[in-house]
Amino acid sequence: MATDFDILVIGAGQAGLSAGYHLRRLGLAPERDFLIVDHAPGPGGAWQFRWPSLTLTTVNRVHDLPGMSFAETLPPGSASAPAATAVPHYYELYEKRFDLRVQRQVSVQVVCDRTADGNSCAGRGEVLQVETEGAGTLRVRGLINGTGTWEHPFIPRYPGASGFAGRQLHTRDYHTAAEFAGEHVVVVGGGISAVQLLDEISQVTSTTWVTRTEPRWRETPFAEQDGRDAVAVVEDRVRRGLPPGSVVSVTGLPLDDRLRAARERGALARRPMFERIETDGVRWADGTFQAADVIVWATGFRSALDHLAPLRLRGPGGGITMTGRLATQVEVDPRVHLIGYGPSASTIGANRAGRAAAVELTGYLGISPDRR
Repeated sequence: MATDFDILVIGAGQAGLSAGYHLRRLGLAPERDFLIVDHAPGPGGAWQFRWPSLTLTTVNRVHDLPGMSFAETLPPGSASAPAATAVPHYYELYEKRFDLRVQRQVSVQVVCDRTADGNSCAGRGEVLQVETEGAGTLRVRGLINGTGTWEHPFIPRYPGASGFAGRQLHTRDYHTAAEFAGEHVVVVGGGISAVQLLDEISQVTSTTWVTRTEPRWRETPFAEQDGRDAVAVVEDRVRRGLPPGSVVSVTGLPLDDRLRAARERGALARRPMFERIETDGVRWADGTFQAADVIVWATGFRSALDHLAPLRLRGPGGGITMTGRLATQVEVDPRVHLIGYGPSASTIGANRAGRAAAVELTGYLGISPDRR
């Protein structure tokens, strides 16, 4: 059956750009053998939507894409530049240098199997049919999915949430702490983003921090082996078909000078999760009440994979069983690689996963490495 491209790469963040680079290294040509699509208006992946106060000095780390360093794209004295402008600039230059030809504002709606009689979503077909807004219907032999998590924020359900009279927002909706001045803010979540926002907000107004479990603080510097150990735990989960856990649950929260200062002023005095939300605040099981004007849900994200639902990749436990050298290949459908899922969710993991997905998928599809 005829196809439009051998491989479609969905998402032009760190993972998608890495995959595109390695597909080119394998001899495939963009817009002939493979295509990269992205829903956003410009380069930068999820970085272009980060809050303005997240700078290159406060972000964890921006890892280099293969073949081009981030540092060479930065002007002198740019350490305090907003990540939302510096990283997209880097990605834009990267796309141009390696001629990746990303097609933008293309939103993938659904991916189905297409059978020989032309029916889609009807069992395993000969090719994958991809319905999009912006590029029409595409037919491809293989798929590298790099949609990450930014488009799928997670907010847990709590009794009374719909009746809260104040403002509720997720991490992805945050812009600046100044907008909360004079209001009491409850920050929910035990991850790195939660403590970063708590640090900023607590400098301009009063806060309460609540988490589901006791935070694990890390006093010592984060070493490469720590990262490898954390990734190994997540990789083991997805290879067994379990939903991926968070890396920070393994590594702990790193204490830097900013967070130590926040702890000294009492901002990191953590409380357990409240039992319910009331009109003007939150209440714990013991009856304790905290009046609140704002609730910030820094409760993380889930993998944005709804468009792949017709392929029935998930197992009974809700996870997707992964295989391959770096656990990027879907076991039940080897035509599909997920990068930015599980162990490849970090920027350095996404780099390595992009190469593994490109090599393994071209091999599975029988595309010669020296193809021109």
